Amino acid sequence: MQITPGVVGIFLSLLVLIWMAWRDHSVLLLAPVCALLAVVIDGQLPLMATLTHVYMPAVGQFVTDYFPLFVLGAVFGRLMEDSGAAACIATSLSQGLGPRHTILAVVLSCMVLTYGGVSLFVVVFTVFPLARSLFQKGNLPRRLIPGTIALGSFTLTMTALPGTIQIQNQIPMQYFRTSAFAAPGLGCIGGLVMFVVGMLWLHCRARRAVQNGEGFETQEIPGPGVEASGGLTTSPASATSEPVIPVSTSLAKSLAPLITAVVVNFVLSQYMIPKWKADYAGKPPFEKLEAAKVVGTWSTILSLCMASGLLIILHWNELKSIRKSLSAGAQAALMPLFNTASEVGYGGTIRVLAGFAMVQKMVTGVAPSNPLVSEAIAVNTLAAVTGSASGGLSIAMKTLGDDYYQQAVATGLNPELLHRVASMSCGGLDSLPHNGAVITLLLICGSTHRKSYIDIGMVTVVGPLLGTITVIALGSAFGCF
Repeated sequence: MQITPGVVGIFLSLLVLIWMAWRDHSVLLLAPVCALLAVVIDGQLPLMATLTHVYMPAVGQFVTDYFPLFVLGAVFGRLMEDSGAAACIATSLSQGLGPRHTILAVVLSCMVLTYGGVSLFVVVFTVFPLARSLFQKGNLPRRLIPGTIALGSFTLTMTALPGTIQIQNQIPMQYFRTSAFAAPGLGCIGGLVMFVVGMLWLHCRARRAVQNGEGFETQEIPGPGVEASGGLTTSPASATSEPVIPVSTSLAKSLAPLITAVVVNFVLSQYMIPKWKADYAGKPPFEKLEAAKVVGTWSTILSLCMASGLLIILHWNELKSIRKSLSAGAQAALMPLFNTASEVGYGGTIRVLAGFAMVQKMVTGVAPSNPLVSEAIAVNTLAAVTGSASGGLSIAMKTLGDDYYQQAVATGLNPELLHRVASMSCGGLDSLPHNGAVITLLLICGSTHRKSYIDIGMVTVVGPLLGTITVIALGSAFGCF
C-alpha cells in the first residue's frame, strides 16, 4: 500500500482517538476533532464543508436508522432494573448453582439479561453488586470480576446467538434483508466457542490464583461516583451492596418479559410482517422504503414495546414510578446513541478521504474471492478503528454492505451467513483498551487495565475471533444453517 498524506492522516487520527479515549475523553468531542484532523492532513477537501455536509449527515443518518432501537432497549432495561426483575434473575441463578460455581453464575446472569434485550450498561450495573458478593464468599480475586461480566455481556449474547435484541445483531438486517435469527445453527456454534474459551480461561486464572494463595481483596470504588458511557451513574454505596429484590417479584414474572421479547420478535419477523401489504413502498412519502430491509427493525420495535408493556403489567406494584423509569430509560439511551453516531460520523468522514480507498483496497484485498473472510476483516478493522462494535459495524455496512449482498446474490451465498459473520466480527477487535464499554466496566468494578484487561481481552477479543473463524470455516464448507 502506497503511503500518502491521506493514509498518514487516517492512521494518525486513529492513534489520537485511541490515546485520548484511553485517557477518558468524550468521544462526542473526539470523533469530529479527529475526523477533521484527518481531513487537514489529507489536504484535498474543504474543512468546514466536510464537517457540515459529510460528518453531520453521517451522524444524522445513524440516529434516523437506530433511534427507536436504542431508546426502546434502554427503556426496557431500565424497567427490568427498577422492578427488581433483573436482580431477581441474577440472584436466582447464583443461588441455584451454589458458591462452587461463582464464575458460571455471574456469566449466566449476564447472558440471560443481555439476550433478552437489557442494555449492556444496565447489566453491568445490575450484576456487579451480586458478583462482588459472590466473589467475596468464594474468596476469588476481585480483578477477575470485569472479565467474568464481560464474557456474559459483551460476547455471544451480543453478536452470536440468534434472536438477540442487542443493536450489534440488528444493524446488518437492513443491508442483507435478514432478521435477528439469521444463521441460527452457526450462531449457536460460534457462541459456544466464545463461551468455552472464556470459561476455560477464567477458571484457569481462578485456579492459579487459589494455588498462589490469592483471594478476594477488600477495595472501595474510587471517587464519589462513576458516570458510564450509557448515561447512567452509580455511587460506592449502590455499587457495593447487593441488590434489593421486592418480595412480590418472582423468577417467573421476571423471565416472562425477556421470553416475550424473543418469541414475539421471532413470530413477527418470520411469519407476520413479511405478509403485510406494502404497496405504498416506493410512493410518496415512502420513496426510499424497501420492505424487505425493515422487517427485522419493525419486528424488534414491536417486540420491545410488547415486552415492556407486559413488564409494566406484571410488575405494576414493584415499579415505584413508571413515569420516572420511562424517562430515565429514554435519557439513558441518548449517550450511547450519540457516542456511536459520533463514531459513525468519524468513519463516514474517513470514508470520503483519498487515503481510505487505499486502506479499503488493502482490507478487502486479503480474500477478494471470499466475501465472508473479506467482511470479517473489514468489520473487525473498522470496529478497532472506532473502538465500538456498533460504530464499526455501521461504517462497514454503509461502505461495503450492498457490495457484499450483491456478491452473495451473484454467487448463491446465503445472506444470512453474511449477517452472522458481520455481527460476530464487530464483537472482536472492538474491545481493545480504548473501547468505551471496557473503560466503563473497569470503573464500575473498581479495577484497572493493568489488573483486569488481560482477562477482558481474552474473553472479548480472542474468544470472539476464534468463534468467527469457526463460523466462517463451517459456513464455507457446509453452507448456512
